[in-house]
Amino acid sequence: MDEFIRVAAVTDVADPGKELIEVDGEMVALFHVGGTFYAIDDVCTHDGGPLVDGELTDHAIACPRHGAKFDIRSGAALSMPAVRPTRAHEVRVEDGNVFVRLRQQAAGPVGQPAAPPAATPVSHSGTSRQETAASSPAPAEPAPPVEAGGLAAQTLSESLIREMLKEVKDPELFVNIVDLGLIYDVSLAAAAEGDGHQVSIDMTMTSPACPAGPQLIADTKRVVSSHNDVSGVEVRIVMDPPWTPDRMTDDARDQLGIF
Repeated sequence: MDEFIRVAAVTDVADPGKELIEVDGEMVALFHVGGTFYAIDDVCTHDGGPLVDGELTDHAIACPRHGAKFDIRSGAALSMPAVRPTRAHEVRVEDGNVFVRLRQQAAGPVGQPAAPPAATPVSHSGTSRQETAASSPAPAEPAPPVEAGGLAAQTLSESLIREMLKEVKDPELFVNIVDLGLIYDVSLAAAAEGDGHQVSIDMTMTSPACPAGPQLIADTKRVVSSHNDVSGVEVRIVMDPPWTPDRMTDDARDQLGIF
C-alpha cells in the first residue's frame, strides 16, 4: 500500500486516547498521546488478542488477555508473554485530519523497542505531520536440544522430575517451562503392568492457542521418559487457573529482563 488513508479527525480521539480503525481492510489501533498520533496493528503477537481494548500507560499498551505490553511508537514487544513485535504504521496529520499508511514489517524483539522517529506534535491548527518507524524483526533462533543428562539415573521423585523438566524450554522465550510457571502438578504411580512408574503431569500454556504447545508436550514426554524408572508419561493440559506472568520465578524474570 503506497497511499495515506484518512482515518479520523484530530478531535475524534482524546489525548490520551485510543480508537479502533480500519485501514485498507486491516484493523489498526490508533493512539493519541502527548499531542502525537501513533498506529499499530490491533493484534497481540502472543495470542491474537485485541490491543485497543487494553490499558494505555504513556506509550505502552497492555494486552487485556495476558498483560503483554507493546510500544505504540514502534510496535516492539516490551514484556512477555509476547516476544514478537506487532506492526507499527506511518501516521501523518494535516488540516485537522489523521492519515495512516500501512507498513509491511514490524519492529525489534522483546525488551528492545526500535527507536521512535522524531515526531512533531499536533498543533492546535492541526497542520503538522509525523511518521512512525519500524525495523525488521530479529531472526528466530532454533530451540536448544532437549537433554536430561545424568538426572535420568537418579532416584525417581516428583522433585527430580521437576528438575528434569527444566531441560524443556519454550522455543520462543528460551526459558524452561518450570521457571515459566507452566507446571501445575506432578504425580507418580506404580505402572499397571510391569516395572516402573507412570508419571502424570498437569501443564498449562500461556494462552489456549499457544503455537508452541505441541512441541512443549512432546519435549516433556521425551525428557521424562528418559528416566530408567519411568514406564509411561501422561501430560494433561490445564487452563484453570489461567497462566499469568506472576507464576514466573525470579530466574525467569531475570532472563527476560523483567524487573
